[in-house]
Amino acid sequence: MRRIAFFVFSMLMTTNVVAAVQVEKTEYKGWHNCYRVTNGDIELIVTGDVGPRIIRFGFVGGQNLFKEFPDQLGKSGEEKFQLRGGDRVWKAPEDPVATWAPDNVAVEIQSTDSGLIAREPVEPLTHLQKEIEISMAATGNSVTVSHRITNRSLFTLEFAPWALTMMAQGGVAVTGFPPRGKHPLNLEATNPLVMWAYTNLADPRWKFTKKYLILRQDTNNTEAQKLGLFNKDTWAAYLLNGEAFIKRAQADATKVYPDFGCSFETFTNNDFLEVETLGPLTKVEPGHTVEQVEHWALSRNVRLSEFTDQELDRVLLPLVQSVGSVD
Repeated sequence: MRRIAFFVFSMLMTTNVVAAVQVEKTEYKGWHNCYRVTNGDIELIVTGDVGPRIIRFGFVGGQNLFKEFPDQLGKSGEEKFQLRGGDRVWKAPEDPVATWAPDNVAVEIQSTDSGLIAREPVEPLTHLQKEIEISMAATGNSVTVSHRITNRSLFTLEFAPWALTMMAQGGVAVTGFPPRGKHPLNLEATNPLVMWAYTNLADPRWKFTKKYLILRQDTNNTEAQKLGLFNKDTWAAYLLNGEAFIKRAQADATKVYPDFGCSFETFTNNDFLEVETLGPLTKVEPGHTVEQVEHWALSRNVRLSEFTDQELDRVLLPLVQSVGSVD
């Protein structure tokens, strides 16, 4: 059996307290080498036996807003890529071989002042090395998640970092369009709205308002749906059982993005819903790294009476604007 190097700083073998952020090694649903990062208000679980993956994110003692595939939990070493659930980093644009390279081996866990870094070995298939860094606020409900890909090959490769978060069933995703204007004052196109061959805008899971795009996860609908768009202030919220997960990232309108210019994409089927942000296409020289930084937050008691511009402006938009800092 191939030996997998698995290095863990000795300070992670027991609870490590830096300010109010704690990192502790723990078992999670069959994986014996997971790491819990918490500030007492929120918590996330990073897998050490596979990955890099964040398999859980929620309030302490609360629901996991991330999808889990029970039949894939606690396992490792599979030959093919496993969905598993949670948050991961991929290379874009998507292709069925290199993008879907397995992440089924143990990762290196490195302690930081505010969390940790989970780093996979170099992928034999792609010669890429992926890592996710967790930087949690000492108190409150926010965390910064940096998704990185390093080119370990001998050649310059062109790709974009792609951060995909799989959400638990039964919720609703919301994202915003760029600022709207009026005709005839605003005559130029402002942003793409990108379809896939299987996209069906007549599907009742979609809803469009002037300012927002809404996608509902339906456990009884097996048809896949996907859309993408560009927004300099790229964000998504997922509402589930009165709680909201929000992720926010900055996009650069002067650069080229994958999939006809998408900084955001969302996908759903009957098993899960994904909210995804993408970085720009970059020619990455050997030894160099690209990064997609997201700011995450959780909120409780988020209730909307209806999905209209007015209600989303009132309830959701202030929560989004409080997450991270986007220039």
